[in-house]
Amino acid sequence: MSNQPGTECTLYEVRSGAAWITLNRPERRNALSPTLVTEVHDHLAAAQADDSVRSIVITGAGKGFCSGADLKRQPGESEPDRIVPYPDVLTAIWEGEKPVIAAVNGHAFAGGLGMVAASDLVITAEEAMFSFSEVRIGVIPAIIAVVCLRKLGPHHGMRLFLTGDRFSGGQAVEYGLAHKAVPRDDLMATVQEEIDAINLGGPNAVVECKKLVRAVPDISLAEGFELTQGWSRRMFQSEEAAEGMAAFREKRKPSWAAAVGSSGESS
Repeated sequence: MSNQPGTECTLYEVRSGAAWITLNRPERRNALSPTLVTEVHDHLAAAQADDSVRSIVITGAGKGFCSGADLKRQPGESEPDRIVPYPDVLTAIWEGEKPVIAAVNGHAFAGGLGMVAASDLVITAEEAMFSFSEVRIGVIPAIIAVVCLRKLGPHHGMRLFLTGDRFSGGQAVEYGLAHKAVPRDDLMATVQEEIDAINLGGPNAVVECKKLVRAVPDISLAEGFELTQGWSRRMFQSEEAAEGMAAFREKRKPSWAAAVGSSGESS
C-alpha cells in the first residue's frame, strides 16, 4: 500500500494495484470547488504515472458521491494557487490510459455526473440517486453533456436534461450510465471484484482495450478494419502476448497475474 498525503478536499491511496481518489467534502456533499477539482486532476496524473497502479477508483466520502457545483460557496473563499478547469478532469478520465472506475456511493447530481459518465466502469449503490438538476435552477448541463450524452444518447439525455427528474442506481444501469447497481453495503466489495478482474489482464492489453473502445465506434467499418488489423498484429507480436500464450499452454498464471493473489494484494 502506498499513500499520498491527504489534502484539503480529497484523499489518495494506492492499494491492490488501484489508486483510490476520494472526494472528501462530506459537509458540502463533495461539491466541486476549485480546490477539489484541481486535486482530483493532480491525483489522476499521479496515478497514471505510477507503474504499480493498474486502475483508478473515484468515490465520495460520507453519504454522497458529488452534488455538482458548490452553490453555497461564498465570495472570497480561498482558492488554490493553480486552478484546473473541470473539462481537464473529465478529459483526463476519458482519455487517460488506465481504466477509471466510478464507485458511486451516494447521490450524484449535476456536474458530479460528469465524472460518472467519463469513467470507464461505473458501479453504483442501488440507493444512490442521480439527477441532471441544472434546469431546476435555470441553467443547463452544458459542459458535462459532452461526456454524458456519449453514454445516455440523445433519447434518454433529452428527457433527463429537460425534466431534472431524479433516477435510481438501477435506472442508471438501464440508461447506460452505470454497469452495475448493488446494495450500498456491497458496493466496495463489488468494486474490488472489478479491480481484481482488471489485474488478471495483461497490463498493456488493458491499456490498449481502453483505447480500442474509445476509437472504434467513431469510425467507419472500412477504417475500423484497417485500423484494427494492424493493431491486432502488433499486440500478437508483443512480449506480453508471448508470455500470456506460453502461460496458457503451460497451464500456469502469466507473470502479471501470478504477482497478485485472489484479493489483488501483491504476493
